[in-house]
Amino acid sequence: MTDSGATVLPGLAEIADVGRDHVRGGYTRHLLDDAERTLRDWFVERATRLGLDVEVDRNGNTWAWWGAPGPDAFITGSHLDSVPGGGAFDGPLGVVSALDAVARLQAEGHRPSRPTAIAVFAEEEGSRFGVACLGSRLLSGAISPERALALTDADGTSLEAVLASAGIDPSGVGPDPDRLSGIGTFVELHVEQGRGLVDLGAPVAVASSILGHGRWRFRFTGQGNHAGATLMADRRDPMVAAAAVIAGIPSLARQHGDARATVGRLRSVPGGTNVIASAVEFWLDARAGDDAVTQTVVAEITATARAAATANGCDVEVTEESWSARVDFPDGPRTAIDRVLVGADGPAVPVLPTGAGHDAGVLSAHVPSAMLFVRNPTGVSHAPEEWSDADDCAAGVDALTRVMRELT
Repeated sequence: MTDSGATVLPGLAEIADVGRDHVRGGYTRHLLDDAERTLRDWFVERATRLGLDVEVDRNGNTWAWWGAPGPDAFITGSHLDSVPGGGAFDGPLGVVSALDAVARLQAEGHRPSRPTAIAVFAEEEGSRFGVACLGSRLLSGAISPERALALTDADGTSLEAVLASAGIDPSGVGPDPDRLSGIGTFVELHVEQGRGLVDLGAPVAVASSILGHGRWRFRFTGQGNHAGATLMADRRDPMVAAAAVIAGIPSLARQHGDARATVGRLRSVPGGTNVIASAVEFWLDARAGDDAVTQTVVAEITATARAAATANGCDVEVTEESWSARVDFPDGPRTAIDRVLVGADGPAVPVLPTGAGHDAGVLSAHVPSAMLFVRNPTGVSHAPEEWSDADDCAAGVDALTRVMRELT
C-alpha cells in the first residue's frame, strides 16, 4: 500500500505528484490553487485526447461532452479538489474512472444515443472557501451568488477575486437552469468512505442515502493578554472556553444514536505561545441520519458553548456556514444500475448509506441521481491512508462502463 493511486489506475498515476503535501502527507488541492489548476489542465488534455469537447461553465465546473450537448443528458464524474492532506482517491477516482469508461466504450465502437458528458465539479470539499459542493450548489441555486462571491479563504481572498483571476466572470456566477434541466441522469462513482463493502465481500455498491450534515463556526472572544503577567483569576481566556466545549462534544454526540460531531479545525488569534488569545474559532461538522437529530446536537453544543463562554468571561458567536438535508437517492436510477450490473439471475448489488456529502446529493434534489462506491478495505478517507486495491478500482471502471453502455 502507498499514499497514492499510482499502482492502481494509469490516470491516477499521471497525477500522483500533483499537490503532494509534504507537511501533512497525502494531497492538498484546493479550488483554483496551483495544484488544482494543474489537474484542470490535465483533465482538459485527457478529455481532448478522447475527442470530447470541453467547456467551463459560469460557476467554474468543467464539462467534457461526448457529442453535442442536449436534453436528457447522461452525466458522470466527480471532483479533483481535496481536503488538506487528503487521499489520492477521493474525487479523482470518479473522474479517472469516467475517462477510462469513455475510452473503453469508444474502443468498442459504442456511440451514445443521448447527450453524454463527464463533469468535474468545483470546490466539492469546501476546503478553500468553507462551503462544500460549492460548484453544484451554485449550479442548482442552493446558494446565492452574492453569498458565494463574498466567501473568503484563509488569506482573506474572496471567491470573486479567485474566479476573476482564473478568467471566470464573477457576474455570471449563479443558478444555471438551462444546464440543470438538460441533465437526465447523473451517476457519480466514488471511493467508499467508511467500512462496508469489505465486510460484504463485494467490490462495488450503490448508494441509498446521504446523512444530513452541516458546518458551523464558533467564535469565542475574550481579552488577549500576557501569559506570564496575568493571574489565572484575572483571565478572560477564549481558548479555555473553546477547549471545554470541544472536550464535551464526543460524549454529547454519542447520546444521539448515529450522530457524528467533529471539530477538525481551530484558529487562535493572535496565535503566540506566550500570549493569552483574544479570539478562538473552531468549526463544527455535525451529521446524523435524521435531520432533526443533527439540529438537536448542534443546539446542545451551542448551549454548552454559551455556558462555557459565560463561565470564562467571554462572548461566543455561532454561524451556520452550510447545511445539507438528508438525501435519499431515488429508486429509478438505482434500480436501473442494479439491473445492468446484475442481470436477471445474479445477486443484488449491495446498497449502502454514506455519511459523506457529494455533488450527487446536491443534484439529487433536481435530477435523477445515483452513486457507485468502490471498496475501501480500511474505511479510512480524508487521510493519506485512503486506499482502494487495483482489482476493485478496475471493478469500478467496469461497473461504470456497463452502466454507461446501457444508459447511453
